[in-house]
Amino acid sequence: MDRYDLIIVGAGPAGLAAGLYAGRSRLKTLVLESMMPGGQAAVTDALENYPGVGLVSGPELAEKMREQMSEFGAELVTGQAGALEVSDDGFSVASGGTQYSCTALIAAMGTSYRRLGVPGENELAGRGVSYCATCDAPFYKGQEVAVVGGGDSALQEALYLTRFASKVHLIHRRDEFRAVPVLAERVRAHESIECLCSHTLQSVKGETGVDALELRNEKSGETRTLEVPGVFIFVGLEPRTKLLEGLVEMDEAGFVVTDQDMKTSCRGLLAAGDCRVKSLRQVSTAVGDGATAAFTAYKFIEDGEW
Repeated sequence: MDRYDLIIVGAGPAGLAAGLYAGRSRLKTLVLESMMPGGQAAVTDALENYPGVGLVSGPELAEKMREQMSEFGAELVTGQAGALEVSDDGFSVASGGTQYSCTALIAAMGTSYRRLGVPGENELAGRGVSYCATCDAPFYKGQEVAVVGGGDSALQEALYLTRFASKVHLIHRRDEFRAVPVLAERVRAHESIECLCSHTLQSVKGETGVDALELRNEKSGETRTLEVPGVFIFVGLEPRTKLLEGLVEMDEAGFVVTDQDMKTSCRGLLAAGDCRVKSLRQVSTAVGDGATAAFTAYKFIEDGEW
């Protein structure tokens, strides 16, 4: 069994920042990531609110974070974290047929996009139903598409899609968007975006791919059919915390409860980034969480106090 001082599960901004700070503290550190480093930031077209950086692509920022972390010795391994076990001397987790153990562990698994659960969504996922405009927008060059949601992610993705699609229908169940005002202003002013407020998606139609959407006007109760070959859904986030079920305190939605030092209710186990209970989920807050968690883990490893 490979032994480490610290294992970090997840290589989004929180996990990469934690790996950087742990490496600088000379902790033997392993970072496990099931997909690409960077988390959701890595599939975000542009970031404009990371302090001191200015406008930068998500993949570019993620790669710089990964490189900086690696320079300080944290080891990055691609693999899905299996069952997590707690013992008297720490934790053990399996990945890719290898068992790893550690004294402290930081959970930084982030979130995934929530599904609406309407008829046709699951059946046509990947065949016209998408949760990533950066990934799939080029498939719809010169075509009309729809976006469902009213938060920051939905509006950012709608704006990105206008680079490819001839028209973007933005479907939101309320009269006003939940996104920050600057995004709402850009969307409402964009000539290629049609805002369908007070509308909900009832079903996705199609056999081998998306043909049309059934929409409901929540004010009049009337339904209509919107013929589009693609729909992008951004209606919130779900924490990827199944690995921690039964080990730590969580809220009703499954987000991990921590204190200000990122400590959970399980001795030696910390949580950082979007998977924990917090009021703001941004790259900047995730990085702060990761740095704090690594510092707390270092103190725990050094003196054993929790």
